[in-house]
Amino acid sequence: MSGVKERAEYKYRRATAADLVRIWDKSIASNADDSRYPMWKELYIRYNESGMAQTYVVLCNGDPVGEGTLLFSPDCRAVRGRLFLSDGKSLANVNALRIEKAHEGQGHISRLMRLAEQDAAERGITALTIGVEARETRNLAIYLHLGYTRFVASEIEDGELVLYYEKKLKGEQA
Repeated sequence: MSGVKERAEYKYRRATAADLVRIWDKSIASNADDSRYPMWKELYIRYNESGMAQTYVVLCNGDPVGEGTLLFSPDCRAVRGRLFLSDGKSLANVNALRIEKAHEGQGHISRLMRLAEQDAAERGITALTIGVEARETRNLAIYLHLGYTRFVASEIEDGELVLYYEKKLKGEQA
């Protein structure tokens, strides 16, 4: 062993079918006590295949270590027909935004979100919404920093207060 640490190479892109399987298999393994994860894997793969959603990944040396999904359709289970979150036209919802602990605080979520926001704008989406559990103050601070500053609604979900915010996307500048 040379003792030289491998330099991390990060990439940000739309998830491929293989990326989706890998990231969900990792989530299932790290949440083995939660039986919802295999169902969510099937749902999100189907949503991506059908165009109802698009997942984006952060890759570290080819391994998916972070993700975020844009839900374009109000038929996606996570938005459950709530048109103030995703209307199937100009409004989409950011969902399942997460990064592995070892890669936190390095700007990867910001880079991933810029990619997703650019992609959404190119699809004609003019605003994105995002939800955060009220007790997750660190995540709330991150979302506010990313520009999700317009409060939209609050709801109780699975016994937790969830706050929803919106960000208007800038159109193409001439």
